[in-house]
Amino acid sequence: MTLIEQVRAVAEAAGADLVGVADLSVVDDLLLAQGGPCIAGYPRAVSIGIGLADSLVDRLEGARDRTAEALYRYHTHTVVNGALDRCALLVAASLSRAGYRALPVPASLRTDESRIAGPVSHKLAAHLAGLGWIGRSCLLVTPSRGPRVRWITVLTDAPLEPTGGPSAPRCGDCRACVDSCPVGAFTGRPFTPDEPREARFDAAACDRHYRALEDAGEPAACGLCVAVCPWGKKGSGRSPG
Repeated sequence: MTLIEQVRAVAEAAGADLVGVADLSVVDDLLLAQGGPCIAGYPRAVSIGIGLADSLVDRLEGARDRTAEALYRYHTHTVVNGALDRCALLVAASLSRAGYRALPVPASLRTDESRIAGPVSHKLAAHLAGLGWIGRSCLLVTPSRGPRVRWITVLTDAPLEPTGGPSAPRCGDCRACVDSCPVGAFTGRPFTPDEPREARFDAAACDRHYRALEDAGEPAACGLCVAVCPWGKKGSGRSPG
């Protein structure tokens, strides 16, 4: 069994639906700026994704259903994030036993309050691994599941062959995610690698919306940009047509 086959087997046994390897050399400066020396210097990233249950995501459209929102919040932020953290831990341990450095970056860890960001962009790692493209919602959109996937990253110096490269956006003229946002957090600009996230997404507006829901005693859940994406709708060959 090759090293990548071993990594994939460990990840899939722990529940992963998608696994890829990204070449990080093209984003060295970005990694240093966002995560500092602890993050920078790793040449590869193993990107791991777990799909979200359609039965929960689909209930977010239409009239508000607070039970559905509470279930979605718990499922994504507790159940799936916990599974991703365990999955990354096992993959990192496997790589370490093989003699390589490996750093699992938690699925949901905010280290920069001003930018509302973590030490690594999991979506960027998945994008660089060829697993999808960055949509107008700033979410990673996959051909098979749309944005209905949550991600985690294992940084490593293992000599793993990249599984792909950045995919061009395939959203066309679709603006479903932009138009669905209750706080207008998306500008609608398509992703370009030389633009900062702020050109496309007001993360602070999104964060304030969640805090306002919490203050009102309601489930801190939204997910509309995930639910409305045509690429995430049920059926094989999902796409906006």
